[in-house]
Amino acid sequence: MSHSPPLKVGVVGVGYLGRFHALIYSRLEQVELVGVCDTDSERASSVAAEAGCAAWDDPLALIGHVDAVSIAVPTSAHHAVACAYLEQGIHVLLEKPLAVDAREGAEIVRMAEQQAAVLQVGHLERFNAGVMALAARIDAPRYIEAQRMGGFVERATDVDVVADLMIHDIDIILGLVDAELVDVRAVGTPVMTPRVDIASARLEFSNGTVANAVASRVSDKKTRRIRVFQPQGYLSLDFIGQTLDSAVPQQREAGQRPEIQRSRVMVEPVQPLDREIEAFIDCVKHQTRPLVDGRTGLRALEVALQVQASIADQQNAMLG
Repeated sequence: MSHSPPLKVGVVGVGYLGRFHALIYSRLEQVELVGVCDTDSERASSVAAEAGCAAWDDPLALIGHVDAVSIAVPTSAHHAVACAYLEQGIHVLLEKPLAVDAREGAEIVRMAEQQAAVLQVGHLERFNAGVMALAARIDAPRYIEAQRMGGFVERATDVDVVADLMIHDIDIILGLVDAELVDVRAVGTPVMTPRVDIASARLEFSNGTVANAVASRVSDKKTRRIRVFQPQGYLSLDFIGQTLDSAVPQQREAGQRPEIQRSRVMVEPVQPLDREIEAFIDCVKHQTRPLVDGRTGLRALEVALQVQASIADQQNAMLG
């Protein structure tokens, strides 16, 4: 019985998140972790020792040695690094957000399509078991409310809270609502950094659905929740507790108001990053379309940019 050779992979950027990518790859069967790259050579060597692979300080050193890479460098470097690998036909799992702007994002997507390379964008929450359970129960959402709040941490301050946190919920909302986005309004303000640290956005769709998303990285309590209201009832997902609550009207005798039936599903927890990386490897091996492909990541980026533009307009109006 013949076995296919292992898929050769690498990780570019092994900071907080990239390190986990490397360790997960090192455990996967039919995958050979060739090496990791980071401009901080000490960090690269440390993670390489943990994962049992080679280390380089040149972000492009893996070209010619791998079939696929995870790229977890700062967003400002996504375009240059991703395009360099995609141009060589190397498959890419690119951390979110896709790029700093829509032009660079579109060029990354175009390069992947030209080279017939798999491009998966790291919108991790799509692989959250609770989100998958929620999506399976959504029929016709009319109103969505998402909250994503936490305390301040130093990492990811190269982008604002919209690109850091809110973009997760933007991506989920776009996946749940099968309609064109027609209006975006948002407010936000810096608190701990020069960039916006807390923001609220209202998204309106052509079918009448409205979604409100709030994101903060300066809150004293950690909250990760999304609520969905639809004609058939109400669903509420707690990302942290991995509980999915529902309230559904049950018809009683004629002339009586429906009775609200409440229930709670305890979602079987999974490690979303493990599932995301396994899905990426599966797409590469079978040349299938990722759940969050380049165009899906680009749409989330474009809406996040609209939110940022609306916040900038609001701030300018206050100054004016």
